[in-house]
Amino acid sequence: MTHRDPCFNGNLGERVEIVYHCMQSAEFLTLWVFQETLIGYYRGHWLQVEGSINPVWNHMKPLLFLITALILAAAQPAAAQQNPVVVELYTSQGCSSCPPADAILQELAAREDVIALALHVDYWDYIGWQDPFGDAAHVSRQKAYAARAGRRSVYTPQMIVQGETDIVGAKPMKLMQAISAHAQRPAPIKLTVSRAGDTLQIDAVAQQASAGPVTVHMLRYEPQETTVIERGENRGKTLDYSNIVEGWQVLGQWDGAAALSMTAPVSGEKPVVVILQGADAGPILAAARLR
Repeated sequence: MTHRDPCFNGNLGERVEIVYHCMQSAEFLTLWVFQETLIGYYRGHWLQVEGSINPVWNHMKPLLFLITALILAAAQPAAAQQNPVVVELYTSQGCSSCPPADAILQELAAREDVIALALHVDYWDYIGWQDPFGDAAHVSRQKAYAARAGRRSVYTPQMIVQGETDIVGAKPMKLMQAISAHAQRPAPIKLTVSRAGDTLQIDAVAQQASAGPVTVHMLRYEPQETTVIERGENRGKTLDYSNIVEGWQVLGQWDGAAALSMTAPVSGEKPVVVILQGADAGPILAAARLR
């Protein structure tokens, strides 16, 4: 299919294809089709419409703009706050279903009210491509979430919002709804993180009586990387990745009663994230980031 609209860029298809991309007067709209799902991104909002997609663009265009207007009218962005919402994406370069979820995480990475984290796993390496960012520790964390939820298996792509809400695959509307819902909850812990040279200072105080027990996590991430994938399900593709987690470690435990004050050694310029989480892969109670 071709179209002479100067903003048009791409084709409809059964896989992920860009079908519309337009920048006019600072108005930005991108539309994708993934199988039977229409996905869009406009003014910082994700759109998603499930159902049969008409392959004729001229027939689609009025409907798409109507859908965009209706969804944006009802959409409420998650408010920027001191306690941002953590979104963990379990992904792999060896997974053909993961690029749409990776693209969503890229958009989230720019938001201040969200800490978007890409945790690459290694269990797809056997099919022909070793993910250079894959880490068995990420698999262990994902399995801990699965065990808590009573699941026997893990999969990609999977997003977990604030340690509680499980979203399978690339479902931007469900993801945005989950982020908004968690952002509106009162923070059970006030967390403050500062850095002086190679020392990270972590201070926290519970604002609710039932905050503890709490596990204190720290991690770093690489903001942006591009990989040319030579083998496996995504062979031949050049893909961009954001907020690639590395060096995840547990700093200690906190009872959630007395005020927390602890330090940790840090070095280098990569962003550092501190997460206070309920024991045994429980809900995330507070998080903070230093870029």
